[in-house]
Amino acid sequence: MRIFIGIDLDPEVRVRISRFLEGVEGFAPEARWVRPESLHITLKFIGEQPSERVEAITERLRRVEGNAFEIRAGGYGFFPTAKAPRVFWIGIHTGPQLAELAESIDIATSELGVPREDRPYSPHLTLARAGAGRRSGSPKGRKGDGSNAKFAVLEKRLAAIDELDFGIMIVNEFILYLSQLSPAGSKYTKLQRFALRR
Repeated sequence: MRIFIGIDLDPEVRVRISRFLEGVEGFAPEARWVRPESLHITLKFIGEQPSERVEAITERLRRVEGNAFEIRAGGYGFFPTAKAPRVFWIGIHTGPQLAELAESIDIATSELGVPREDRPYSPHLTLARAGAGRRSGSPKGRKGDGSNAKFAVLEKRLAAIDELDFGIMIVNEFILYLSQLSPAGSKYTKLQRFALRR
């Protein structure tokens, strides 16, 4: 089972992003755009695990504690850089609670042998990818990254916009997802929800 832990979006925020996508996808037709219903904020990517290990991870995640908090979706950028863009993303703005939750989950899963993250947590919503491969969402530069024209028109159009703001939402739970890869794109199924204190 290919699994990860993330946060689902409020319907209102998702609708605003969906409308934005409809308006800008044509500026980068060669990019692979994420379907609006698949949008989520990743807290921890775990990868392939046997089903019994998924059960152990689920039980361990039940002990992760945290308080509900507010986030705002807005702004945008490109990974690894705007000059060599591989990923187009929307920013997630919040206080320290989101990074603290990601850290608690990272520690909890590491107790079951899942490797710890090797870079600081960078919350974002991936909207489109220029490259191929499952790790193309990485913010780090890779060998072979170079100037990429797939997002050039999109960059020019976005530069004319003052501010992108998709709204505020309350995060009151995190979710264990199953990810199933297919030629049509990844399909995500919610396996388990974990409530945060209100």
